[in-house]
Amino acid sequence: MSEYIAPLRDMQFVLRELAPLEQVAALPGCEEVTLDLADAILEEAGKFAGGVLSPINGSGDREGARWKDGEVSTAGGWKEAYRQFVDGGWNALSCDPAHGGQGVPSLVSALVEEMWNAANMSFALCPMLNHGAIEALELRGSDALKQTYLPKMVSGEWTGTMNLTEPQAGSDLSAVRTRAVPQADGSYRVHGQKIFITYGEHDLTENIVHLVLARTPDAPEGVKGISLFVVPKFLVEADGSLGRRNDVRCVSIEHKLGIHASPTAVLAFGDNEGAVGWLVGEENRGLETMFIMMNAARFSVGLQGVGLAERAYQRALAYARDRTQGVEIGGNGRGKVAIIRHPDVRRMLMLMKSRTEAMRAVACVVAAAMDTARCHADAAERSRSQAFVDLMIPVVKGWSTESAIDIASLGVQVHGGMGFIEETGAAQHLRDARITTIYEGTTGIQAADLIGRKIARDGAVAIRAVIEQIRDVQGQLSREDDERLAAIEAPLRAGIAAVEQAVRFIVDSYASDAKRPSVGAVPFMELLGIVAGGWQMARAALVSHRRLRERVGDAAFFRAKLETASFYADHVLARAPGLAHTVVHGADSALAIEDDQF
Repeated sequence: MSEYIAPLRDMQFVLRELAPLEQVAALPGCEEVTLDLADAILEEAGKFAGGVLSPINGSGDREGARWKDGEVSTAGGWKEAYRQFVDGGWNALSCDPAHGGQGVPSLVSALVEEMWNAANMSFALCPMLNHGAIEALELRGSDALKQTYLPKMVSGEWTGTMNLTEPQAGSDLSAVRTRAVPQADGSYRVHGQKIFITYGEHDLTENIVHLVLARTPDAPEGVKGISLFVVPKFLVEADGSLGRRNDVRCVSIEHKLGIHASPTAVLAFGDNEGAVGWLVGEENRGLETMFIMMNAARFSVGLQGVGLAERAYQRALAYARDRTQGVEIGGNGRGKVAIIRHPDVRRMLMLMKSRTEAMRAVACVVAAAMDTARCHADAAERSRSQAFVDLMIPVVKGWSTESAIDIASLGVQVHGGMGFIEETGAAQHLRDARITTIYEGTTGIQAADLIGRKIARDGAVAIRAVIEQIRDVQGQLSREDDERLAAIEAPLRAGIAAVEQAVRFIVDSYASDAKRPSVGAVPFMELLGIVAGGWQMARAALVSHRRLRERVGDAAFFRAKLETASFYADHVLARAPGLAHTVVHGADSALAIEDDQF
């Protein structure tokens, strides 16, 4: 089977043309990351992803994580790969230098994270959850908690987890029952059970730092009574050494459809004297802090979608080039040809390629806005960038992951019957992708957040600003005297109109009857994702057209970019008007049918 090869040329194009690193490098605190340094980081990350992580992806899937007597053993090669990952400094890449991190901007680290997920998503989940825990402690932890935990979490010596879900409390966190009882020394004793805890128990590090949602005895009901606690697997002594085992144990790990090598734990806290924990931030404000973690995690899950789509495309492309089957339609010869010569296989490959490139570009534009929102000297610019990030994270998460499932499914289809056979590896990408639309907030939750908080409650201010940016690109296309660009401009113009029609409906109807726009929430999220992707592919087409006209750079790459953007406009962006129709007119039939008629 083929191994993952990082798409460095496309990533470099994005960093230079679509989400310019030079603009990010001009921000306070980001000056050290030049294009040359970014290229070097991406090249080395690509080597690690392709040479270390990718070779153990398939074997990890087959072997899986193993539970015995409360302990979890990771798959063969995992411990060695993790040690190389940590020793190479990859865990600290985007972390704050104040705690031992390298402070690389989100724009660059997002592309590196895409590589980890493409090469081995089960492995990448461990540092992803750790980074979420790091961010929560950085923003809300006391100085003592930061000093105790952050240096070793940033280095990768310890890992962190997120503990939200309970058997009776899935997406509805108001139902959390885990208790935290205050003690005289300022600590708490935590009692309860958490499920679906990624890397909740493993053998990669000597300690695991759990961030746990729980209720104190006097907490109000509902989400306003939830607090956040640090509960380590091993207690930490005053000198930083590890002390006794805390009262938290792994009851079991789940048997899952995919991500087999990532242990998904059931954790029991406080079966005996109570698990010792410490409050993070203020009592009853834990959900606010956890949502900080979840926002970062949702963006990271979107990058999982991009990475899985890229890997599925690479595997399908390699098979299509190698597999000989049938004669070429319309050809003169009767010899057998590689299936890449068949029109429908080319259509599928182009759907995979164009959508993946669009998703990557959108994610990187959002990542650059994250850097601006965090580092820009002007408060107004920080606010505008944060509004854009808040609007687009549900799209990056929801649209990218739903697309990844489609793209991985196309990858199986390109393989034909062999795609249904595990040995080719195509099926693993589809199985692994299936969870991405569920965890860290389902697609439905992302879409509800998008139309409710980010559009209706915002009065559509943020999305109208985005529409104007897209319209500016459409105007640039229309001013170019080029038939190919004109063919991209028309679907983009129709896509803008479709988004505007859907946004008007959402804003006009949400306050009076939220159910009606909510039926179309997921179709709207797909619509916005497709048009945002079309926006970035149109920008790529403009750049490529100008470079070809000026005879500057890699002509073959720019011609392929133009063709890919054209395909996206004709095959993907063209769907926008139909989605807008569904958003505006699709509610009545869904709501009219009686429950017992389903």
